[in-house]
Parts: sequence; C-alpha cells; structure tokens
Amino acid sequence: MAFIPSERTFSAQWFKDYLLVVSGAFLLALAYVLFINPYHVVPGGIYGLGIIIHHITREMPLGFDGIPVGLAGLLLNIPLTFFGIRILGPRFGVRTVIGFIATSVFMDGMTLLINQPDPLGLSNDVFLACLFGGALSGAGLGLIFKSRAASGGSDVIAMIISKFTKQPLGILVICIDSVIVLLGLVVFADWRTPLYSWIVIFISGMVIDLVLEGFRHEKSVMIVSDKYQEIRDIIINDLHRSGTFLEAKGMYNGRDRVVIHTVLNRRELAILKDGIKAIDARAFLTVTDAGEILGNGFKSLNDKISD
Repeated sequence: MAFIPSERTFSAQWFKDYLLVVSGAFLLALAYVLFINPYHVVPGGIYGLGIIIHHITREMPLGFDGIPVGLAGLLLNIPLTFFGIRILGPRFGVRTVIGFIATSVFMDGMTLLINQPDPLGLSNDVFLACLFGGALSGAGLGLIFKSRAASGGSDVIAMIISKFTKQPLGILVICIDSVIVLLGLVVFADWRTPLYSWIVIFISGMVIDLVLEGFRHEKSVMIVSDKYQEIRDIIINDLHRSGTFLEAKGMYNGRDRVVIHTVLNRRELAILKDGIKAIDARAFLTVTDAGEILGNGFKSLNDKISD
C-alpha cells in the first residue's frame, strides 16, 4: 500500500500519475464488465465481493436488479479506507480514493451502456474470458500501482490484520482473496467458479508484474574460470559491457579463485558463451534472470523513481 507521495500539484508528474490512475481504473472496469461479471467469476478483492453481493441482492425483492457491482465495491471501499486511515495512518493518498471511485463509476456506467448479459458471446468459452479478464485487470491494476496508488479493498483488510497479528501481508492478502473466492463457490454452487477465479488471479498477477517491471531479458552471469582475463577482454572489448571481479576460494581444494559477475542481455550472453567455449570449455557458468537492473548501462535509479 503506497504512502502519500510528495509532489508538486499540476506538475507533469502529477498529470502523468492521475492519467495512469484513470487509465488503470478504466481497464480494470472493462475487464470486469466484459470478461468477469457476466460469467460469475469471483477473482477475490472488493469487486469480487461486489459480484457476490450483486448476485445475492438480485434474489431479494428490492424493486431493482440487485446492487450494481461497482456501487457495491464503492460502498465497501469507503468505510475500509476510512478505517484504514484511522488504524494505519495516512497511507491512502487522493489517487487511491480517485482510483476506486473511477473504477466503480466506469464499471457501472459501462454495464448500463452495454446492457447485455453476455456482451462478447463467451458463455461457451469462459476460459478465454478468464484469460482476457485476467490480462486486462492485471494491466489496470499495474497502471494504478505504477502511479504509486493502491487498489484499496482486500489490501486494506490485510494491512489492518497484519498490524495486530504481525502476519506477513502477502499471505494475508492471499488468504482473504481465497475466502472471497470460496464464498463465490457457496453462493453460485458451482465448482467451476473458484477454478475460473484462480485462473484470473494468476494471470492478473503475472500482468501486474509485467506492467511494473516490463519485459526483462537481462541475465545475471557468474563465471568461474582460470582464464578470467581473456573472458574479461570479451566482455569489455567485444560486448562493451563491464562487470566485477570477485575474490573467492574453492570449496573442494581451497584454491583462490576469481569469479566474474556481469549482466547481459540474451544476445550478448550467446556471444559470451561462444567466446568462453573457445577459451575455456571447462569454465563454470551460472545464469539467472535479472528481475530488475538499475545503474550504469541500464535504467538509472533516478529514472526508475520518476516512472
């Protein structure tokens, strides 16, 4: 959950952040209206609970077709945010409030505008709806998180529980969303509901990471070789990259060794492997995906913070 960031009102960054919030809210609402709400999928969170409330109230003699999903989410988010501020402090900036209000307005507005129970005709292919619903909702949430706002809802509940129980926040979010998903099973009495819902949750989580971190093709490489100077020449002269010499000691024979650590993209790694094969076919390499790289030759930390 994002703390309130300090920034100048009406600055370029201010407009960019609010554009991200509104765009994210629109995509999130679109995902629910087109791909999630029509097929009784309950992907956790406040709007998943809103789907359940909408279905339950449709069966009640209220004089209207149930409480709209967006309105239900808004009615739940407002008191949760209030209690969150009282208990946790000012962690919920204006962008967070605008985000869940815009999501609710977009969601119910598009529902009224489209006014079809199966807008895309995917009732016979709910799996496809889950894939696109998860992707769109993940993109929307990713844009909201990128603006350093929060989604509200179950995150707030998890943070309040975590404050008093000291349990890990991530585990609590999963538990709360799982309870909502299983509640969907009880309400809709269909085993496909939680199965489809977990597909949406999984896809959404992957897309959120993709939006926040982008496509990462860089590899972190550790190289152990007696011919480290020759390998160093390939990295510096051929690939125009740099790296670090790490002093190490072999575990088996206790010999002093030099380990090279460098970061390369996939094309550069392929070239390096060919070079190492020609120099020292017995070299030891460890290659791992680099989740994020900040610094010289890559994205600067200053650019990262200003995104």
